Amino acid sequence: MLIHIDEEISDDYIHGLEREISCKDGVYSACVHENARHLMLVEFDPDDIRANELLNTVKNHGLHAELVGL
Repeated sequence: MLIHIDEEISDDYIHGLEREISCKDGVYSACVHENARHLMLVEFDPDDIRANELLNTVKNHGLHAELVGL
């Protein structure tokens, strides 16, 4: 799944968000590319966690974000 984050955020903040999402049950990985820091690729098991739950994790940080391609 791909999450588009509207805001520009610091390296520390985005890496903390990656770690937070990666630690959720059912998530295999969460990462942003250094050249496209507004896009987070999340690999997860939809039987264990829903895409909207992951999106809400980002939004709960006060960020504007949306799922891409779903």
